[in-house]
Amino acid sequence: MLLTIDVGNTQTVLGLYDPEAENGEGAAAGLVDHWRLSTDADRTSDEHSVMIRALLEIAGVDFEEDLDGAAICSGVPRVLSNLRDMMHRYLPFEPVVIEPGVKTGMPILYDNPKEVGADRIANAIAAHDLFGGPTVVVDFGTGNNFDVISENGEFIGGAIAPGVEISLDALFGRAAALRAVELVEPRSVIGKSTVESIQSGSVYGFASMIDGMVRRFAAEIGEINVVATGGLAHVIAPACETIDHLEPFLTLHGLRIVHQRNSR
Repeated sequence: MLLTIDVGNTQTVLGLYDPEAENGEGAAAGLVDHWRLSTDADRTSDEHSVMIRALLEIAGVDFEEDLDGAAICSGVPRVLSNLRDMMHRYLPFEPVVIEPGVKTGMPILYDNPKEVGADRIANAIAAHDLFGGPTVVVDFGTGNNFDVISENGEFIGGAIAPGVEISLDALFGRAAALRAVELVEPRSVIGKSTVESIQSGSVYGFASMIDGMVRRFAAEIGEINVVATGGLAHVIAPACETIDHLEPFLTLHGLRIVHQRNSR
C-alpha cells in the first residue's frame, strides 16, 4: 500500500492507496482511507510515527508490514525533515518527495521552477491526468492557489491570493465588534445580520474572486477545465459559476502519480 502525505501550512492530509482496490472514481480511485490533521512543526519524528501508526491501525493496516511506499509534498521544511527521519528509522524504503531532481513528467515553465510549491506541482500533475488541458486548478488552502496547465501538460504559471481562513482571521483580529462565525452559505447575498453579512462576504466574495480570475485566465489561453480542491473547496465551489469539477483528493492523486513515475 502507498501512503501519501500533503503537508500544508495549516493542515496535513494523509491518504492510503491500495493499487488493487477498485473503489472510488477520479482522484479517489483506490483510496482506502484518508485523514486531515493540523500541521505542527514541533511534532517530532517519533510523534509522527505514533500518530500515523494509530491512523493506519484504524484502517486495519500495519505501519511496518503493509506499507511498501510513501510520497510526500510539503510546504513546511521542518515537518518534511521530521517525516524523513521517521521513515528512515522505521521503514525499509525511501519516500518519494516532490523536490528538485524528482521525476514529475511535467515541464515547469516558471522563471525559476524551484519556486513552485510541491503541492502546486502535485495538483497540476493530477489535474492533467484526470482532465487533460488547458486546465486551471483552484486550491483553497492557507492561500488560494491558481495553477494553470497547458494543453500539452506544461505548468505555465498561475496566481496566489490570500486564503479564506487567514482573511477571516485578519478581519476578526482587527475588527473588535466582529466575531468568528461558521463558514456556510447564507440564505441570501444580502445579509440580514452581522453573521449573515460576514458569511455572504466570505462565500460570495471569494466565489466572485475565483470566477473573476478564471475568466481572466480563459481570456488569455481560451477554453479551460476548472478543478477545485483544498479544505474549503466544498464551501466556496458551489457558489462559483466557473468551477467544473470538485476533487478533494487531487493533491494525493498527484503524489500517487509521482510515486509511480519514480518507482519504474
